[in-house]
Amino acid sequence: MFFKKYILNKYFITGLAFLVWMLFFDQESFIDQIKLSRTLKNLEHQKEYYQKETSSIEDAVYVLENDTAHLEKYAREKYFMKKDNEDVFVIIEEEEN
Repeated sequence: MFFKKYILNKYFITGLAFLVWMLFFDQESFIDQIKLSRTLKNLEHQKEYYQKETSSIEDAVYVLENDTAHLEKYAREKYFMKKDNEDVFVIIEEEEN
């Protein structure tokens, strides 16, 4: 009986309706905020990953531009380049299923 008085109060009903509206139906609803928060976290992780990748690639480019031994090694391994007086044998290992 004590709760019935407060539950049927017009201010309680109005407040409850406002709360339900804000949680579920509003343009900036609670559910949308959770989805946006998850998307933001995912994008921040992607940003960190790509920054690390960019840093490592920049380091590799710097080494290749400034060290001829590494450049020669990279060209031999990646593009199978060779000197005039040598032969290159490419060994391809098969993967077991």
